[in-house]
Amino acid sequence: MEVYPLKFHPIFKQRLWGGNKLRTFLGKDVSGEDIGESWELSGVAGDVSVIANGPYAGKSLWELIETFPEGLLGTGVLERFGTEFPILIKFLHAREDLSIQLHPGDDLARRRHNSFGKTEMWYILDAEPGSELIIGFNRDVSREEYLQALEGGKLLDLLHYEPVREGDAFFINNGKIHAIGGGIVLAEIQQSSDVTYRIYDFDRRDANGNLRELHTELALEAMDFQQKDDFRRSYGRKRNQPNPMVDSAYFKTAYLEVDKNLERDLRGRKAFTIFLCVGGQAVIAVDGQAVQVRMGETVLVPAAAGSVQINSGGCRLLEVSP
Repeated sequence: MEVYPLKFHPIFKQRLWGGNKLRTFLGKDVSGEDIGESWELSGVAGDVSVIANGPYAGKSLWELIETFPEGLLGTGVLERFGTEFPILIKFLHAREDLSIQLHPGDDLARRRHNSFGKTEMWYILDAEPGSELIIGFNRDVSREEYLQALEGGKLLDLLHYEPVREGDAFFINNGKIHAIGGGIVLAEIQQSSDVTYRIYDFDRRDANGNLRELHTELALEAMDFQQKDDFRRSYGRKRNQPNPMVDSAYFKTAYLEVDKNLERDLRGRKAFTIFLCVGGQAVIAVDGQAVQVRMGETVLVPAAAGSVQINSGGCRLLEVSP
């Protein structure tokens, strides 16, 4: 395998709640006023990323995994996940509130959908004054209380609202009720899954005047009814070294602020590494082959890389590995 930093063509998704900041704030080459998501790196069937640079340009992520499974994924990933790419990377802009939703865990998702479950994290890139997330309940509730509130139009009274600002980080366990509020741009790191149970959508209608489907019954078995203050993640801001943010069974994420020439040793990882640029710009190089990244771009460094060099006068990265 020829080892170099891989960039991919974004996959843009129109959403009822989407806006224009993927273009105006992140500089994405996309038209339209309702583009809610940019899938940066995906192995999800039907939305598989295509390489944009270097000798493998035009090949899909699946093709590269099939040809170089160990070189791209690493032995540790192959042992845990086989040849399935286990992480999905997105940028989102919510002009309006997303629907209130949750995601199943691995066992339930595998049984119902032949899919990974969905545990995720968010890093806030931009937030308008007063922007909030919905994360979990504001107290422990019973199944019966929840259903009564949902049917009586009182669900919002049971939910926890969390104010946000740029740089905040959140970890969302599967089963936790949540929604991204309007006015927020964020990076999302998650298990490779597109399974969502929508439970409330503010009675909005789509472009055809139809209410969107709700998944009330499916959500019940997956839902965590306990109030848990376990979602906000604090992290260090020491420069030129990784500052741990999330260490989960599905992915590990560190905050990495670079203002010099930095080399990261990857030899003990046995897995690929993803860099999301969430501020500034940098040159990322492997074995002398370099790519430039700016805020809103993502790079995959194959597992076969022994190290990576990052050169920047000032950038902020999220470093992600399975």
